[in-house]
Amino acid sequence: MLSPGPIGGRTEPPRILLVDDDPRLLILLAEQLRDDGFAVATARDGDEALRRLDSGWPDLLVIDMMMPRMDGLTLAREIKGRADLPIIVLSAIDAGDSKADLLEEVAEDYVTKPYHYPELRARIHRVLRRLGDRVPRQRLVLGPNLALELHRREAIVKGKAVALTPTESRLLYALAANLGRTMTTETLLVRGWAETEDADPSYVWVTMRRLRQKIEVDPNKPAHLLTVRGVGYRLVAAEGGGTIAPATSAATETATATAPAPGSTASDDQMSERPIP
Repeated sequence: MLSPGPIGGRTEPPRILLVDDDPRLLILLAEQLRDDGFAVATARDGDEALRRLDSGWPDLLVIDMMMPRMDGLTLAREIKGRADLPIIVLSAIDAGDSKADLLEEVAEDYVTKPYHYPELRARIHRVLRRLGDRVPRQRLVLGPNLALELHRREAIVKGKAVALTPTESRLLYALAANLGRTMTTETLLVRGWAETEDADPSYVWVTMRRLRQKIEVDPNKPAHLLTVRGVGYRLVAAEGGGTIAPATSAATETATATAPAPGSTASDDQMSERPIP
């Protein structure tokens, strides 16, 4: 049985939940992953997968897109509504132009069937390496007007919940795990778009501008998401902030801290908005 527990710095093998209605593929892939040292549980449909989650959270899910009753996209959305667990999607259909939209909405990665196991294993390792950036699955209070509940992909701004995309959550995970320290634009680019070809720093710049619009009371005078000119970005807490508090299921309470927010830095480099893959 899968059981929740700390992710970073542990000695037990990573836990993977495989969800596929093809029993032959399910058995084969589970055996391959176990041979490579993973702890694997399986589910043959979305309902069974959700029952597994009621017993505990895996570190990663590998989900088939085309399943009866509950397809992979519906299942992934249901999972993300419970917790920001990383997901790799398997599909016999090449998503084409919709691939980026799918990744942005519900998945860390997308693998087209038939797949080569070494490639899938490499992608699993890349996604799991990012788990080192994860902060506790609780509310992180950064100041009187901002708290992060990244396990829910939410920011609580002046007591109101603001939804975050998976990419925005990944960048905030990395920044929150290095609270008060500067992360380079190049590092954030890898965290957010490791599988995107020809990704460039503008992806980070635009996403950070979008995040400021969501989490800062005054995006033009940011108090928490700061630019370090020519280097990258830093997430900071107000004095007395940066504390962990129990997460809530409804964002109706105002996050609290004891001191005003620190001074802000200049805004991002000027550039035009463009879509993020």
